[in-house]
Amino acid sequence: MVRILPVFASLAVLMSTVTLPAHAEETAPPAAAQPKLPAIIVTEAVNRPMTDRVIATGTVKPVDDVYVMPLVDGLSIRTVDADVSDSVKAGDVLATLNDDALVLQKSQLQANKAKAEASVAQYKAQVLEAQANLDDYRRQRDRTQKLNQSGTTTQSQLEQAEAQVEVGEARLNAARQAVAVGESDIKVVEAQIEDVDLNLARTGVKSPVDGVISAKNARVGAIASGSGNPLFTIIKNGAIELVADLSETDIQKVKVGQKAVITVAGGTTRVEGKVRLVSPSVDATTRLGAVHIVIDGKSGARDGMYAHADIIIEETQALALPLSAVTTGRTGSITRKVDNGVVKQVKIETGIQDGGFVQVVSGLSAGDVVVAKAGAFVRDGDHIAPVPAKPEPGAVSN
Repeated sequence: MVRILPVFASLAVLMSTVTLPAHAEETAPPAAAQPKLPAIIVTEAVNRPMTDRVIATGTVKPVDDVYVMPLVDGLSIRTVDADVSDSVKAGDVLATLNDDALVLQKSQLQANKAKAEASVAQYKAQVLEAQANLDDYRRQRDRTQKLNQSGTTTQSQLEQAEAQVEVGEARLNAARQAVAVGESDIKVVEAQIEDVDLNLARTGVKSPVDGVISAKNARVGAIASGSGNPLFTIIKNGAIELVADLSETDIQKVKVGQKAVITVAGGTTRVEGKVRLVSPSVDATTRLGAVHIVIDGKSGARDGMYAHADIIIEETQALALPLSAVTTGRTGSITRKVDNGVVKQVKIETGIQDGGFVQVVSGLSAGDVVVAKAGAFVRDGDHIAPVPAKPEPGAVSN
């Protein structure tokens, strides 16, 4: 026992001089770890150009269709001088009608006029003769009256002389009336000749307006008729328009003169147009109303084509958010604002929708940060780690 004690003492001294490894030391229990916050993409409310527009689709039609009909019925078509797609001016001859019958009719009327003029000349000669006879009868009556006063002639001779004067006056009046009738006959024939001349002038079927021929039914040899199909159809001044039907909600926004951007089906070129007419009524069954948008004739659009237009209602610079950041329900629109990493549900008032963005009328200020995806799994009061979204094109930083 005496020998063992120094050994234990030596071991105790040795252990006191040895440094134990760190992992062998007794350590205090670690502090509680901080929870990891969810990374949520956020976006900023910024000012950007916003356009309120109405989308309209419909068919391209002429603004005014002008039908060219023959003004003389029953004549055959001699020549056709215009075709579809031709540009014409007012007064251009599009076709000519056969005028042989009219020329013959005019010759007959001219002969009737000459005959009537000869009759009038004869009646005028009768007037001169009747006038001379009347003057002679009056002189004889005057002499008879003087002789009767002196007792040289009888009363019966005086009465006979007066009767001759009355007969002479009647014959003069009859001759004058014959002249008047003859002159009236001449005027009638002259009017008939003028009518034939008018029809002869109308054998040239002319365009009443400037424009472009869109349809042609005239055929050489066919009988022209004013009650059938028009010989030609002309788009007045070549003006065309898009006629589109809008809902009763959208049509209330559209006004005459508003600008529109039109794209014809099958084409990529966008052309500008202008609202020419807004229907004053809406169909009671379909609840649709027509809007007429004038298109530039050089756009390449054609009558009958299908096209759509963006009618520009308003253009403004406004505070906006992506549509994905806004939730709309029965109580209105809300978004989730992020302030110092804390989510707060905010009610907002929205306005114009333009593409993937919506105008914020009230509820937010420029620079406010909101959750970019309304469907993100965050609630009011949640703490998040905001991750800024990529800046949207067209945004104006503040």
